[in-house]
Amino acid sequence: MDILFRNKRLDELDAATCLLDFRFLPGRCHEFKADRQGQLSLDLRGPKRLVFEPAHEPLPEKPGGGLDWGRVTAVRILGIVDTHE
Repeated sequence: MDILFRNKRLDELDAATCLLDFRFLPGRCHEFKADRQGQLSLDLRGPKRLVFEPAHEPLPEKPGGGLDWGRVTAVRILGIVDTHE
């Protein structure tokens, strides 16, 4: 992944006010299930994904259950990985 793209992506993430803003960034952002439950993935280039988790204790939830993306205001980056390996 080239440096300019990585820096642009980090600037976009830094400008986000909540996790819901990630839905408007280029690439798909989604919650993992099964062995990575509680973590999320944001598409980067090719097979690379930015893997992160909400940095909240307890996690903000919607009234009916599930993560409330609009109330997640901080994330912990776990790494950049090829989740298909």
